[in-house]
Amino acid sequence: MSMDSPAANAAFAKSIDIKFPLLSDMNRKMLTDYGILKKYDVKGDNYEWALRANIVIDKDGIIRHIEGGDSAVDPNSAVSVCTDLHKKQAAK
Repeated sequence: MSMDSPAANAAFAKSIDIKFPLLSDMNRKMLTDYGILKKYDVKGDNYEWALRANIVIDKDGIIRHIEGGDSAVDPNSAVSVCTDLHKKQAAK
């Protein structure tokens, strides 16, 4: 999930060669609900920024993985988690 537009997410996905959709939350509802969106006041100006987090939700809507902090900056981490989950599902 990203605050970026769907077009920006699609371009990013293409640049790292992933085949699943990266979702956009331009209205910031999910980011707020998950506690990821933080508000900052800088010299009287208000800003909103999403903390880095990877949340993997399966096709049934079940959250399978949450990773926050510095390790969530690396998009390969989310790709690895998704790949591992896909392999586990295929083995069933």
